[in-house]
Parts: sequence; C-alpha cells; structure tokens
Amino acid sequence: MLYGSRGNQNCDGSDSKGVRRTRWPVMILEICVDSVESAAAAQRGGAQRVELCSDLLEGGITPSAGLISRVRQRVAIEIFVMIRPRGGDFAYTDEECAVMREDICQARDLGADGIVLGVLNEHARIDVDRTRELVDLARPLPVTFHRAIDMTADPQDALDDVIRTGAARVLTSGGAPGVLQGLAQLSGMVQAAGDRIAVMPGGGISIETLPRVAEATGASEFHASLRTALASPVDYHKRGLHMGEIRNREYLRFTVQEETVRAMVLALQQVAAHRAAVRAG
Repeated sequence: MLYGSRGNQNCDGSDSKGVRRTRWPVMILEICVDSVESAAAAQRGGAQRVELCSDLLEGGITPSAGLISRVRQRVAIEIFVMIRPRGGDFAYTDEECAVMREDICQARDLGADGIVLGVLNEHARIDVDRTRELVDLARPLPVTFHRAIDMTADPQDALDDVIRTGAARVLTSGGAPGVLQGLAQLSGMVQAAGDRIAVMPGGGISIETLPRVAEATGASEFHASLRTALASPVDYHKRGLHMGEIRNREYLRFTVQEETVRAMVLALQQVAAHRAAVRAG
C-alpha cells in the first residue's frame, strides 16, 4: 500500500484517501533514516517507505529494538529494517549470521514491513546459500538485498545470484560511488531484471539528480538519505576530546527534513506524470 502526505497526491496519482485521480504509474520513494524524528519527517513529507538503520556513518547497521518499536508507533508507512551486525565487509562469521537470524525475528515481531540485508563470501561474491536462508527466515516479509552488491566485481553479473536468493528487490548504485557514475550499469540491471526482481537505484540521489536517474534507468523505486547536518544544541564543547574517530562528530546531528522529502516527492510525481503522458502518446 502506498501512503502520502495528508491532503496531497501519492506518487501513484491517488490522494491521501487512496482515491485515484490520475493514471500515473506507481512510483516509490524510500528514505534512509536512523531516528524516530527522521522517520516521522519522511512520512509527513510523503515518502512511502523508510529504511531504518543505526550508525549511518558506517553505512547503516541493525537498529535497536527500542528504535524499531518507537518508529513503528509513530509512522504508518512501510518500515524496512536493516539487518547488519557490524560495519565493514559483508562476509560474516557463523556467529554473526546467528545474530542476523535473531535480529530478523525480532524486527518482524516488532512490526517491520520488510528486511534489508546482504551477505557476500570471502571472494566478494553473493553468498547465495546464506542469503537465501535469511530470506526464507524473513518470510512473509520481503527482503531488499542492499548495496553489498556494489562491492562485487560485476554487479550486473551478480544480479542473477541475488535473484536466486529470493530477495524481492536490490538496492544499488550500479557498482559506482554514486548513481550518476553508475547510470549505464543501472540501466542494464533494470533491463536484465525484468519482472524477476525490482532494481532500486540509490547512492547520492538528490532532488536535482532524480529526474535524470529515473529517465536513464526506467526504475520505479528510488532510495535517498536526504540528511541535513545540524549543530548540536549542547553549548559547551570539550576541546581535544573525541568519543569516536571523526573529529567534532559529538557536536553534529544528522536528520531528515520534512520539506526536503516533500520536494523530492514532488519531483517523483513529475516523473510519474511524464511517464504517463509518454505512455498515452
């Protein structure tokens, strides 16, 4: 089901009550968030789904049970929970895979609508067997295979392995640092996937780049972080002391702003309207 901001049209052309007013193709915007506040802002801005993580400085790891629970209480849109036991590479030990299994069950019990994960082997290839085991455990929740695919030697070649795992979609930049550099690969992946799996571009998508990515790839789902850095409200800064490896990180907060999400939803609606006009001839 698609949800939108109150009183506005969703990206499929229906209003907030689900009444279809235009025949637009279904378009999905997923926002990556790491807090209750950001998830709520994503919903108010009209996003249809959030990917819920912790520690986005590490690219996202499994959020706590408390965070999943509070976000579920605050938002009605879909919540896809990241299952990643640590930062770093995506080749996991038996114990780490056991942690992932426990986390999947917990996320499902807490009301997640989907799971996000990815497992590679020591040769940076898709670990089909381990990933399929996790996908099967997550059922009936759909699984997104995340950008671990971008760490393989050839993401387009790896796509068939992801499909073999039973994942419902794959999040990818086309194996490039950002989607704009990976447009050719992304377009090829969308075409190769057909209706076997959804290919969701992500990695540096902005309001300005979204139309270009949509036109070049033909994708219908898009992933963005849209985080804004805000100064900490703490007025005393302890000089020379740092809790982590990033200097002065203690005095910055990163959050998703409702108005930024709303602007991207508008851009996505314009993409959907253009596609509908092209189809209508």
